Amino acid sequence: MIRFSIITCTYQAASELPKTLESVLHQRYRHVEHIIIDGASTDGTKDIVERYIQANDDNEDCIHRVVFVSEPDKGLYDAMNKGLEKATGNYVVFLNAGDTFPSTDTLEHIAGCVGEGEAHPGVLYGDTDIVDDTGVFCVVAVYPLHENLLGVRSVTAC
Repeated sequence: MIRFSIITCTYQAASELPKTLESVLHQRYRHVEHIIIDGASTDGTKDIVERYIQANDDNEDCIHRVVFVSEPDKGLYDAMNKGLEKATGNYVVFLNAGDTFPSTDTLEHIAGCVGEGEAHPGVLYGDTDIVDDTGVFCVVAVYPLHENLLGVRSVTAC
């Protein structure tokens, strides 16, 4: 079974974080670990994450493992690296504060693209829906296969 490590980096984003956490909590795919790296926010982020962890624990259908770290860091990339150090999944997804999955079956769809075989692609990528501050769709950012990846045998676009 494919396991996803979702890394959410946040700092002083208490107003944006709940929609990201809800987006992960409502994913139908069950083999998920959610790693939340907070740069020691003082805006109530810790309380929001603790409520999320409780909601996750109370949800009988959800088996997401949640890891939460709140400590000073040296910025976004330091936080991302801290998340990577804790990740145990087959694939890593960066879904930062304010970001959401487009639907509740996003991870399920990606896992279906990969399949259940022994050989898994080394890189997965896809297009990105760009939305405005109210969540209204604006445009799709299309990412074609990069020429440096063409020599790699196991790249999958979902």
